[in-house]
Amino acid sequence: MKPELITAKGAPPAVGPYSHAAKHGGLVYCSGCLALDGDAKFLGGSAAEQAEVALSNLDKVLTASGASRDSVIKTVVFLTDMADFPAVNEVYSAFFGDHRPARSCVAVAQLPLGAIVEIEAVAATE
Repeated sequence: MKPELITAKGAPPAVGPYSHAAKHGGLVYCSGCLALDGDAKFLGGSAAEQAEVALSNLDKVLTASGASRDSVIKTVVFLTDMADFPAVNEVYSAFFGDHRPARSCVAVAQLPLGAIVEIEAVAATE
């Protein structure tokens, strides 16, 4: 069975050959979200500002997929500088509230478009 590929209205268009998410077997796999506006223009800003926009974009993808932030099972946060971890963690914590999905946070050398934060997620849809 093929996965259902999701394109979320209101989320920035993909900046490459991928979908916002793929839904299969009661799970939705969300592509990494960056601090992009609705025209896929990179907004820049601090790590906290980028995390806020990335999570807002993730929220749009989750909603379009029939999921929500409360159904997120696992996230991966990519940072170009681990010194930004506390600031991003504060934004992340406010976004998820009392919900605490499993999470990994990894440092990477570079992210697309010069971003310093990228966040992806897997969520349940059933």
